[in-house]
Amino acid sequence: MAEGQSPLEELKAGSRLLRGEIAKELKDPSPSFSKDSVQLLKHHGIYQQDDRDARKVARAEGRSGKHYIMMVRTRVPGGRMTAEQLLAELALADRWGNGTLRLTTRQSIQHHGVLKGDLRDLIRGIHEADLTTLAACGDVVRNVMCCPAPFASPLHRQIGQLCEELAEHFKPRTPAYREIWLEDAATGERHSVSGGEEEPIYGRAYLPRKFKIAVGFCHDNCIDLYTHDLGFLAVVRDESIVGYNVLVGGGQGVTPSRKDTFPALGKKMAFVTPEEAVQVAEAIVAVQRDHGNRADRKRARLKYLIHDWGLDKFREEVEKRLGRALWGPWDDDVFEVDDHIGWHPQGDGRWFYGLNIENGRIADRDPVRLKSAIEAICRELTPGVRLTAHQSLLFTDLDDRQCQELMSILKAHYVPTSESISEARRWSMACVAWPTCGLAITESERALPGVLDELEVELAKLGLQREAFTIRMTGCPNGCARPYNSDIGIVGKARDKYTLLVGGQRLGKRLNFIHREMVPRDEIVSTLVPLFVFFKAEREEGETFGDFCHRQGNDRLLQFADDYRHGRVS
Repeated sequence: MAEGQSPLEELKAGSRLLRGEIAKELKDPSPSFSKDSVQLLKHHGIYQQDDRDARKVARAEGRSGKHYIMMVRTRVPGGRMTAEQLLAELALADRWGNGTLRLTTRQSIQHHGVLKGDLRDLIRGIHEADLTTLAACGDVVRNVMCCPAPFASPLHRQIGQLCEELAEHFKPRTPAYREIWLEDAATGERHSVSGGEEEPIYGRAYLPRKFKIAVGFCHDNCIDLYTHDLGFLAVVRDESIVGYNVLVGGGQGVTPSRKDTFPALGKKMAFVTPEEAVQVAEAIVAVQRDHGNRADRKRARLKYLIHDWGLDKFREEVEKRLGRALWGPWDDDVFEVDDHIGWHPQGDGRWFYGLNIENGRIADRDPVRLKSAIEAICRELTPGVRLTAHQSLLFTDLDDRQCQELMSILKAHYVPTSESISEARRWSMACVAWPTCGLAITESERALPGVLDELEVELAKLGLQREAFTIRMTGCPNGCARPYNSDIGIVGKARDKYTLLVGGQRLGKRLNFIHREMVPRDEIVSTLVPLFVFFKAEREEGETFGDFCHRQGNDRLLQFADDYRHGRVS
């Protein structure tokens, strides 16, 4: 191991391009993988987890030990799928998973509850649907995101094309994935690395940490462009994309015990033409590959390299890789966001419908048979399918008759329409958290619906039920549901206790700040109510909730909340 590098770097470098001992361990009847294989499996799109609910039941019955299951993530660049592919994923969830699918905040699909012995069958099924799990996780460029709206415009075609080019360009070249999952995994044969095998971009040790890329618009920041390691913001003139502002250094994760870790938003670094975008992206990834922190994974993301170096030095290093200077960024910036929920004309005589999927979970739970409704829509209408960055679905390319049929299917399966849900619920997100995520401190996906039930009642009392604001909940500070730039962030701090953050914005261009720490779950709404009372009384015309909290500052918010609780507010 090179001096100053973490053991994981040695593991990756010596893994024979991500082979490790995975194939051998697949033959072992034990329900879990070794510690080393668990790390390598992430690059194949697999996380080993422990169902803590099942563990608790086992202990109550006098049994002990962890209940091992796997989470398997499908990579879906730009969230673009076919109805047939979604039907295949749903069928695979029934056969090899826990019968549900989860749409992620990065336009991917997750299977939960998969047993070790069923992994190869599941991944083969995903491959047969012309999809893959390779590079959905791990220290590589992960699922590349872009606006999923299927508008019939040159702008949307152009960013979709760039998204696909980036996804293909950064796809790992190792043959290990095919060998292990699609060919001879059962043999446990040990492959050597031949002279013709290489990772031309990543190298033997891949990247120091995960790397996220997105492509978006100024007029629609639906993919939260500022939260990625690398963002391409389209610069539009005369209905044509003339280039992209390059944003670098976004990232949501933070370790509370480490004061040198923090969430960050991307910084404008340069302007590039469409023809330069992939080459510049590779140069940026190469700088992170060669200079990112390989000794301390908690400070290994690109945002820390830029923080430590400064943007000017980082840009200079990128220019060295390119062999030329970069233009400075243009003034263009994001100014609106659309979640694409509800009915929209595509511009080609057809329609698309954005169906809100609460926290991304596709399941049948009486009386709402959401999974069955989606299966019926895909089977009977064969629409195009897009996954959004808000964990929801777009059904595309529908004619007038199909629009009516889609609504009839939702009604027959008791699925709430997007038009019937509150603004608070519409703009909410939660990570999976408890019981399966190993990082989770407390609940998130299972807790947020109840929080929203309470909040909706209080907002209606105040006449604020039509206010649009983002509310995002995570079971730990890792920030998978992007809580740190939302109007309201709820971040797991201890069991059933949360850090409450306010002052971000739906637009996604500003970080929020801590309002209160260690708020019990059953006190979240009562802690927020005084802030909404204050907002209603003293907001400026057109001011959003997040902008109001930012303008007031936390000292003023805390003072008003204290006055409100003690009856000092008239």
